[in-house]
Amino acid sequence: MTSVALIALAACGGGDDDGDDNSSGGGGDSGSSGGGVNIYGSDGNMGSALGDQFSTPGDLAGMQGTTPLTDLSDDFKARLDAIDPDLGGTYNYAGETYDAFVLISLAAQAAGSSEARDFAPYINGLTSGGDKCTDFAACLEILNAGGNVDYDGASGPLDFTEAGEPAVASFGLLTFGDDNAIDDSLTEFQVTGDETLAAGDEGAPAPVAPGATGDPLVIGTLLPLTGSLAFLGPPEVAGAQLALQEVNEAGGVLGAPVQLIETDSGDTSTDTANTSVDRLLAENADAIIGAASSSVSLTVIDKIVNAGVLQISPANTSDQFTDYNDQGLYFRTAPPDQLQAVPLADLVLADGNSRVGILNLNDAYGTGLQENVAANLVDGGLAEDDILAITYDPNASSYDSEVQRMVEFDPDAIIVIGFDESARIIQELNAQGIGPAGE
Repeated sequence: MTSVALIALAACGGGDDDGDDNSSGGGGDSGSSGGGVNIYGSDGNMGSALGDQFSTPGDLAGMQGTTPLTDLSDDFKARLDAIDPDLGGTYNYAGETYDAFVLISLAAQAAGSSEARDFAPYINGLTSGGDKCTDFAACLEILNAGGNVDYDGASGPLDFTEAGEPAVASFGLLTFGDDNAIDDSLTEFQVTGDETLAAGDEGAPAPVAPGATGDPLVIGTLLPLTGSLAFLGPPEVAGAQLALQEVNEAGGVLGAPVQLIETDSGDTSTDTANTSVDRLLAENADAIIGAASSSVSLTVIDKIVNAGVLQISPANTSDQFTDYNDQGLYFRTAPPDQLQAVPLADLVLADGNSRVGILNLNDAYGTGLQENVAANLVDGGLAEDDILAITYDPNASSYDSEVQRMVEFDPDAIIVIGFDESARIIQELNAQGIGPAGE
């Protein structure tokens, strides 16, 4: 397929790769009925972590949204559950983290080196244009036979562009039920992007002769164990640990087991990420998986790539990374916001909304997705005057004034782009009669 725009793949009754599965099937009545205003979210708040902050049934009922989401196989989810039995059916970005680990391992094996500047040029070519494989062991067999690998991972076909990011991505359309949890039975999967933009394997370095040995590959993780994205930590950590187990069971990389060093990324309210990166660099990590937050990654990317270490994020979506001067050492298995804006805007338009408010947090993710969604809404037929975007401080003590401005704007729909602070915003929307719970 080429140039794909929002193709429904399947309905799902189980977990997902990036959130808790769910979606609406479209239609004017599928959104929130609160005060006649439909409420939408995006990947930063479309999950169980938001629902856990509401105690009254129906507080989130009908709220819809999007998240990068692949229909994970039952086998993959079972393997994740074996790593962490407490995941509880939530697999946010576990597939993307697993794929990041496998890609690093394959690239180092193909290059015959654990030095990031040696193996980074192999990453893009491993995601398209060769013989397809879906796990490290099968891909290693292709490499050892002198073939070209096209790794189709747990999170999808990947098909990296020259910028080192997916050219095509699957998204889930999710819906909260009366119990303030994602209603898995409503989830649909949709695809957007253009696979012709994939870099392919032409011009990629040829793999070295099989059997090359070198220093053990050391991979560090920079994932949110604390902070506003801590709900993403367990599934991402499980994805990395599962990949470590399976890569080493297949013989490791360069004749030795891969080593894993786990650290916390925290969030932008702390300096946790910088401290963790310092530790990873001191312990000679060759590649770092993380951070989940785009804003956190922007605080450490220069330090990482200037040290000659590869960084690959399973969850960064800000468009800033597409053209970032990363010395060829930054990659991501999550799709850029430019792709997510398409299904989110189409979801809003499909529900018949003609006047849309957007509340977005003030960071690279929030402002970037807001700008892309607004542009897609205009492309879909809305006038610019029918869209009001309000950027808020995620650390604010109150969102009364922002919500009051929305009340005065009198929208048909409100999109909330944020993280755990979204709960306080939605509580205020409910209090003022324009949230999911209605008046």
